[in-house]
Amino acid sequence: MEKAWWAHATAVVDEPSNIGAGTKLWHFCHVMPNAVIGERCSFGQNVFIGSTVRIGTNVKVQNNVSLYDGVELERDVFCGPSCVFTNVINPRSEIVRKSQYARTLVKRGASIGANATIVCGSTIGRYALIGAGAVVTNSVVPDYALMLGVPAKRKGWVSRHGHVLENPVHGVFTCPETGWKYQEVEPNVLRCLDWNEDAELPAAGAKP
Repeated sequence: MEKAWWAHATAVVDEPSNIGAGTKLWHFCHVMPNAVIGERCSFGQNVFIGSTVRIGTNVKVQNNVSLYDGVELERDVFCGPSCVFTNVINPRSEIVRKSQYARTLVKRGASIGANATIVCGSTIGRYALIGAGAVVTNSVVPDYALMLGVPAKRKGWVSRHGHVLENPVHGVFTCPETGWKYQEVEPNVLRCLDWNEDAELPAAGAKP
């Protein structure tokens, strides 16, 4: 029976595997046994996926990213080239700490920039944007947050379409691409006023 997913000849997929239909694994990827990968995902060259990793639908992981045990990516997450995940706070070669892996959760629609580092134990909120080279240090990142620097700090908000939200009018931000409105409904909590945050985005050209 033909597989519903595709892997380049140089990729290694250990059994048992659980990979959704339409997913593609490019050159030199390695999927450990029992990892769970959703449908329509894409993994660039030299991506490693650990056994307890859980990945949702339509996730895109660029070249040279290692997803170690303890990492969970919800649907529609983007991981930029060479971004880094860890799973132990205080690793030592002499001491085995596999029982102490800390969970890292990247929620729906979030994007992690190239060469960013996510220290284990962090939760990245929905549609947040972690800037290139930023270091998120064991923290909870709000939904829609723009995180920059070392250590990463919130420098603003971004829309679901990834645009920086600026110049609010009466406390309401407008996405420059869609015209959708966003408002900080309480301190450090941003919400979209024009679209259900659980819903799929409309097809290109469709009216919300």
